[in-house]
Amino acid sequence: MNESYPELFQSVRELAAALNNLHQQAVRQYTPIVQTIMCSRSRDVRHIEATLDRLLDHCGYEPALQLFKQLCRYYFTIDPAATVSYINTYREFWDSETGEETV
Repeated sequence: MNESYPELFQSVRELAAALNNLHQQAVRQYTPIVQTIMCSRSRDVRHIEATLDRLLDHCGYEPALQLFKQLCRYYFTIDPAATVSYINTYREFWDSETGEETV
């Protein structure tokens, strides 16, 4: 490894900034989608699940997690079993060992 610590730190910082930008972009993209699903009372399971799948990738970012939670609460009235599966997937992927955060 030829990089010095400051160069490595800068690389990590740039990666973190890029990831944060990606999360912000996802929230901008999925906020109107979630709102439309809920306001239109959509029962399009494929569309809802595709949206939940994509939001799962960003649940480490609080605004994306809030969108995921909103859509899960809505989807629970349509398919409780599938919603529980999404919540469990979230917990497996994102929950800390302390179990502080719940959907």
